[in-house]
Order: sequence, then C-alpha cells, then structure tokens
Amino acid sequence: MALSSIEIGQAAELQPIGAIAARLGIPDDSIVPYGRYKAKVSLAHLATLSDRPQGRLVLMTGVSPTPAGEGKSATSVGLGDALRRIGERAMICLREPALGPVFGMKGGAAGGGYAQLAPMEDINLHFTGDFQAIQIATNLLAAMIDNHVHQGNELGIDVRRITWRRVLDVNDRALRDIVIGLGGTGNGYPREAGFDIVVASEVMAIFCLATSLADLKDRLGRIVVAYTRDRQPVRASDLRAHGAMAAVLRDALAPNLVQSLEGTPAFVHGGPFANIAHGTNSIIATGSALRLADYVVTEAGFGTDLGAEKFVDILCRSSGLRPSAAVIVATVRAMKYHGGVAVADLPTEDLAALERGLPNLERHVHILREVFGIPCVVAINERAEDTSAEIDALIAGAARFGVRAVRARHFAEGGAGAEDLAREVVALCADRPAEPTGGTVPSNDGLRFTYPDDASLWQKMKAVVTRIYGAADVTASTAVRAQLKRLEEEGYGRLPVCVAKTQYSFSTDPKLRGAPTGHVVDIREVRLAAGAEFVVMVCGDIMTMPGLPARPAAESIDVTDDGRIVGLY
Repeated sequence: MALSSIEIGQAAELQPIGAIAARLGIPDDSIVPYGRYKAKVSLAHLATLSDRPQGRLVLMTGVSPTPAGEGKSATSVGLGDALRRIGERAMICLREPALGPVFGMKGGAAGGGYAQLAPMEDINLHFTGDFQAIQIATNLLAAMIDNHVHQGNELGIDVRRITWRRVLDVNDRALRDIVIGLGGTGNGYPREAGFDIVVASEVMAIFCLATSLADLKDRLGRIVVAYTRDRQPVRASDLRAHGAMAAVLRDALAPNLVQSLEGTPAFVHGGPFANIAHGTNSIIATGSALRLADYVVTEAGFGTDLGAEKFVDILCRSSGLRPSAAVIVATVRAMKYHGGVAVADLPTEDLAALERGLPNLERHVHILREVFGIPCVVAINERAEDTSAEIDALIAGAARFGVRAVRARHFAEGGAGAEDLAREVVALCADRPAEPTGGTVPSNDGLRFTYPDDASLWQKMKAVVTRIYGAADVTASTAVRAQLKRLEEEGYGRLPVCVAKTQYSFSTDPKLRGAPTGHVVDIREVRLAAGAEFVVMVCGDIMTMPGLPARPAAESIDVTDDGRIVGLY
C-alpha cells in the first residue's frame, strides 16, 4: 500500500535547521529556531545581503485549476530539489498554507509525495504563528474602529460606510454577513459587518509587499477603513492604530526557513489569497533568497490569468523583481477536464477530450510569452493512471504552441524525477529569447506589463480582461463607474488593478472551461487597498470567506495518543 504524503514526510530524516541555515551562510545568532526543524531568519542579517548579486527567479504557475488539482507546490519543491541535484545552488519560496483550505478541500499545501517541504504538519498547522499575528492585527484595527465610534466618534465616521472587515483563519460561511453591536448601548452601535478569511485581508497583502518594518508600518497607516458623512476617507493612521499593528507583526515579518525532504532550503512566508490579492509569498523572502542562491523557485496562485498576472502587474511593478523563466504545470487530467470530461471519468484514457482541452494550455502559454515576455516550459506532472498515448499527445500539443513540455515524476521520485525539467529551466534562464512583439508596456529588462501606470482604472481593467482573459469587453453599473471616478479624483488612479474572480475559468463563470473568448466581464464591486497599493475589482460570485465542503478535510485529520498527527493530506 502506497504511503500518504504525511507518512512520507514523517518518515524522512531531516537536518537540524541550523545546518540548513549554515549552508546558506546564515550564522546561528541570526536565526530564531522554532523547534529543531524550522526557524525565522532575522531581518537584520537579511539587510546585510543587499550588495550581493541576485540569482535567477523562476516563476511556477499553471493551467486553469481543476477539482483534481495540478500540483504546483509539489512541482516547485521537485524543481528546487532537481536543480540542486544537477549541481545548482537553489532555494524555494512558497506561501504559508491557510488553515481554511487545509481544513476544507485541500487538506495541505506544502507539496506532496516525495516533493514536499518539512515538517509538513507544522507548516500546515499554525507554523510559526504568522497568520495568527495577521489575524490579531486586522481585528485590532476593527476593534479600534468600533471603539472610536462608541467613545464619541471624533472623526465623524459614518457607520454605514465602514469598509474594514474582521478575519478568521477558518472557512465559516455563517460569518460572511453579520450584525454586530447588539445588546444595548454598552456594546456599541449596531451595524452590518462580516468576516473574511485571513489570507483575504489587506494586512496580509501589505505584509507580503512590505520591504521593511518601516515600510510595513507606513503601509498599515495608509489603510482606508471607513468614510465620514461627507465622504472623506478615514485611515488607520487617523485612529493611531498602525503602530500597534506593526508591533504585533514585528516578529512575523522575518521569513520562515524550512527544508524539503531532500534538504533544499526554503522560505515559507506569507500567503495572500490569489483571488482578492496578489497570491505569492513575501517580497522580503523572495528578495533575500535571490541573494542567497543562484536559482529561486517561487509560486504564483492559480493559473497565469490570476496568479502570474498579479505577480507581474502588481508585485514586479512595485518590487523590481523579474522572473527569468516560468514553468506552467499541466496534467493529463486537467486537459481532459477542460475538454469536457466529468471528474469521475478523468482516470479513463480519452485522447479526444485531451485535444479539446489543449486550448486552455495554449492560452496560458500565450499570456506568459506574448503578453509578459517570459520564456516558459510546460511541466507535465505525471499521475499513475496517465497513459503513454496521453502523455505523447500533451507533449505534441505543447510543441504546436512552440513550447516544450517535459515529463516530471517528482511526486513519486523526488528531485530525481524532475531533473529534465531543471535542465530545461536552466537553459531558458541562460538563453532568454528576444522580446516578443505586441506588448503594451516594456520594462527595461524585457518584462512587459499588461497596461501602463498612467492608464485609467477602467482602461487597466479592460486591458486585463481582453488581453489576459480573452474577453470582448468589461461592464459595470453606474454606481461602480462613479466609484472608480471618485478613486481617480482622490489620487488612486495610478494604482494597478487586482481582479477577484473565479480561478476555474478565464471567464467569471466557473463552469466555462477551456479557453473561452468573446465573453463579457462585469465588475460587481470595487475595493480600495490603499496600503497594499492596488484597487480590487470584484467580478462574479467570488467569496472572500469560503465555506466548508460537504466532506471537509478536517474530518480526516486526527492526532494519536502519542501526539502524532494523521490524516493531513
């Protein structure tokens, strides 16, 4: 009987975290161990790395996600291990898993099989407490808003226009929309409110975009939490909340160092929701890793249309980070799913369905190469039920799009199963092709953004939906258009847009598989993230507080009498 991912992880012999740090040249007095196998690396030490040359950044992304899962995190780990196996100095940078998905559908997010980060249970459950600190900072600000109103409301906050929401790191649909302040005058003013999941909070986005403690505090102060009766913004700094919030987050801002089962160093830090935010780990972690290694593998959430687009248009624009190459994770199952096959029938060979699903892969290749100018390779994350004919058809299909597809068996074989992928990535980084034609905004190093900074918010949104999603147009109500105009008048028109939509389709309809064209994207709601420095465009029925499925993964998670965790992925 095959071992589960958690059983594989628990059987591995890990190195003490001090040995992993020493391999990177990080001294003992610059790490704060959390047990034997995980530690935080001090910001003071990371600040000393600024004069070192930067390594190559490899962006891991994927086709449009399917219920079967594509394995981006496992592929990131497998590639990191494989790069070290072929003689390269490599690191991995991933997001921290949110407890909501861990207890909900995914059951874990630290890779899997023989390509996972360890200690897997710790990473998936609480870890070093970063998310709890973000939860506390977010809810502290919420409490200070309601307390300010209760204590006389000196700022004149209109309780109907409080935009700040509380957060919880558990999927709980009952908390999406609530009424607070009931029970009499001593409990404040009754008003409508609600909860988001922690990873959807603006504090999480700020945490991952901040470049220092000072930058973190400055961004926290710029958060717009409410409006007055005459529509003037109220910021966290107006409530004098940002200092305490930064104090709560001080220790969390230091990146977490762990290792793969094969001893590859990894920073696992932050975890913004790729629907409502930019969906990748912290700038501090990735930027530091690039000074410590020659190749850094990082992951963007979901497919190229959500994670990679935001990685480029938000994170790269603000940080100066530039991917040298990208990897698109695809599976035979995903192609058949996008070709119309039901989940229950995916294990059955179906070459016709696979062929019908290939346009989804083609669209993702187009986005990376032709829109962003990033060279890419397709990693076929193999599963045991994949047939040779299906693998060959996927390789041939990718070749028609002008990109190489490489078989990867890291889940079953660890780094050894991804060595071909590693060699292709090294070749792409060493031989970056000339800039493609037709891009909108070239940077000074070949990377292209989807839209220019000086475009209007509407023009930026239209560029994303037409150039990335293949849509015909974007629409919005009169109220939404008025809000966009008001944001531009307030000076926020220079910010990039962050589109919140379903990850399962290029459209806003999760049932529309493949590579749809000609659809229309409607902006349902607009949210200003002034501290994170982007404007969120909410489209479709996307939820910022997910619910649990009919059979949540939490039902399978348990702990034995001797303290061993079981059933986690």
